[in-house]
Amino acid sequence: MADPAPAMRVAESRDAGVLTLTLDYPARRNALAMPLREALHDILDSAQGDAEIRAIVMTGAGGTFCSGGDISGMNVTDAETGRERMRRTHRIIRLMVAGRIPIVAAVEGWCVGAGLSLACACDTIVAADDARFMAGFGKVGLIADLGLPFTLPARIGSGRARQMFLYGTQLDAAAAERIGLVDEVVPKGGALAAATEKARFLAAQASLPIALTKRILAEGLDRALEDERHFQTLCFLSDDHAEGKAAFLEKREPGFGRR
Repeated sequence: MADPAPAMRVAESRDAGVLTLTLDYPARRNALAMPLREALHDILDSAQGDAEIRAIVMTGAGGTFCSGGDISGMNVTDAETGRERMRRTHRIIRLMVAGRIPIVAAVEGWCVGAGLSLACACDTIVAADDARFMAGFGKVGLIADLGLPFTLPARIGSGRARQMFLYGTQLDAAAAERIGLVDEVVPKGGALAAATEKARFLAAQASLPIALTKRILAEGLDRALEDERHFQTLCFLSDDHAEGKAAFLEKREPGFGRR
């Protein structure tokens, strides 16, 4: 008998106009597997039409925000599959960055790769003092995606973003706050409460100015996502990604450029 699929879900709770979404995929430390992306999209899309939802908190279960993409599920074998994978994921980023609802990230533990992309697609990032941030896409032969080439420079400037992209620089919460990646640092275990407080403040504000402000700040996002969709597909089909993925799954260092 085949092993059952690992349990994964996006848990939802509501309180006073605030929708809290919790990534819950314990087998992979909340890695953003495609079924989890689809669930997240459906919830965010539905929320856009729900007038009672005026702010969102996004967090992760088990003391980790998100460990990145689910490498075991990256099985792109042709260009069309790669472009479709990116198109479907980009729906989430458009809803988060340019949608009407303000979003506050509550980050505990690791926030890596696609997890960093999700956090940076939020309007505010609250981090516990044990949080760790890293892009890390290069380790598996990929470029940063899920809008991160657009959202990260907007937060910390192109120079610092370049260092994170090219060197895989890891930042603790204090360093992330110093450069503007994180908006507030709180004691371990306190990120969700602090993020919820901020979301309640946003939920009490006039919603139209917030929605329009988000739209203005999202100008240029569509072009960035289209470039990303094309470039990441090239990376998916590269020898370096094949080597990076194999090295990750085999728990060894990749040997890029070796033929």
